[in-house]
Amino acid sequence: MSNPSNPSNPSNSSNSSNSSIPTLTLNDGHALPAVGFGTYPLQGDAGYRAVRQALDAGYRLIDSAVNYENEGVVGKAIRDFVTESGVDRDEITVQTKLPGRHHGADRAPASIEESLARLGLERIDMMLIHWPNPITGRYREAWAALVDARERGLVRSVGVSNFTAAHLSDIIADTDVTPAVNQIELHPCFSQSEMRRAHARHGIVTEAWSPLGKREAPFDQESVASAAEVHGVSPAQVILRWHVQLGSVPLPKSATPERQVANLDVFGFALSDDEMAAISALTRPDGRLFDGDPDTHEEM
Repeated sequence: MSNPSNPSNPSNSSNSSNSSIPTLTLNDGHALPAVGFGTYPLQGDAGYRAVRQALDAGYRLIDSAVNYENEGVVGKAIRDFVTESGVDRDEITVQTKLPGRHHGADRAPASIEESLARLGLERIDMMLIHWPNPITGRYREAWAALVDARERGLVRSVGVSNFTAAHLSDIIADTDVTPAVNQIELHPCFSQSEMRRAHARHGIVTEAWSPLGKREAPFDQESVASAAEVHGVSPAQVILRWHVQLGSVPLPKSATPERQVANLDVFGFALSDDEMAAISALTRPDGRLFDGDPDTHEEM
């Protein structure tokens, strides 16, 4: 199994039209852009425009989910962009997520095919299980279905979201297939150091949802504000750069073109070790944005 490239120093992709976006190498050999675009809760015409703008700005990793109810507009934006820009479809990584209500072995395969149909693409580049839903207890069936979909060529890479170390161990033991990524809540107020270490042991790349911390974003904290002043960037750019140097792939969401561009422009400066440590020190045990403990949260 190949290991991810040095996450604090991602290599520049040779197959991307935007050479400013480095990539990480997944444990299945495929490349993943070091920053992606989150699409929750973008829907309808406004969602389509936001995804198109993000693609125009240079994003090459687009994150969706069945439960976001936007796979259709995400797929249309990608298809139209490829047709109109001349950018090769292979340069774009589209990922979506299997919902909890479809975890069972009798439902998961059809759900994956339905996602593919809604996207209107020839494949899903990254398919994730959205939440483990351990009380329902069918995430192991869901993982087997994802692995099978990869073998059938419907999905290029497979991963999970919101899995704990124990959940990861379960599915790896069942299938001998290690997820390529685990997308988790990760931001300065909840830095998930133990999960990141577990990922490193397995060669799993960490993706971060709500990477800025939403309403709890620590833009005015001294460690963030001072680094922004020193480097001549915004507090949001500081936090996204913190992710990049941690080896986490942040998935910021914005429908504002200027913010989309700024959120991707985090590779022209580097935080010092002291700056990184000061931002990481903002973490706290109760730093979750909501009661989303993967050991108890159920999302159907």
